[in-house]
Amino acid sequence: MSSSRPYLVRAIYQWVVDNNHTPHMLIDASGGDVQVPEQFVRDGRIILNVAPQAVQGLDLGDEFISFSARFAGRPQQIFVPVQRVMAVYSRENGQGMMFGEDDNPSPPPSDGGDRPESQPKSSGRPGLRVVK
Repeated sequence: MSSSRPYLVRAIYQWVVDNNHTPHMLIDASGGDVQVPEQFVRDGRIILNVAPQAVQGLDLGDEFISFSARFAGRPQQIFVPVQRVMAVYSRENGQGMMFGEDDNPSPPPSDGGDRPESQPKSSGRPGLRVVK
């Protein structure tokens, strides 16, 4: 399956905006594939205000996020691969979502016999377990 991150980013962004809060994104800016103002990067990360009033042409795509905004009075084009988004949250109360390094879990073993012998066969019924 495709990554759930772009869908979750869009959903949390919309939820924050719908509640009249200011959406912010924490971005991993350590890679060369990120286009952000370097003077605002701290410890390889940058926090971006992505409120509708603060940005123009916001595109929350499946592969990347782009928009234009002013930094220190100068307009800049921002480009961030979605996999570089570490969190989307409300500035006012901090509610939102943080993402792990890899939100794509490894696929479950197929029924083609590559299941280790120590793992019981599935009964065909879904199961849940508590993760702490």
